[in-house]
Amino acid sequence: MKRGEVRWYKFPRLDKNRPVVVLTRDSVLEYLEEVTIAPITSTIREIPSEVLLTKEEGMPRDGAVNLDHLQTVSKSKIGPLITTLSPKKMLELRSALMFALGF
Repeated sequence: MKRGEVRWYKFPRLDKNRPVVVLTRDSVLEYLEEVTIAPITSTIREIPSEVLLTKEEGMPRDGAVNLDHLQTVSKSKIGPLITTLSPKKMLELRSALMFALGF
């Protein structure tokens, strides 16, 4: 598991698998039992705290990373790899995260 990977995660409240992006930095992933993730949704609002992802980028369908709904979850509940974000998308993710956190 690495930062920038898009993986499946089963949200208990929704009881369904959804893609998420791993946000926790690589240097601590092996030491932690939990990781910070951002969910990916098919509802695209086109706001500064979202990053668009498409089928062309390896997604099952078009959607948006929602940086307004960060969560810290058990690493053991993170599922299989879907795709890995490009360096360009990681820069977009950083900007959206800074906006979402008000920095």
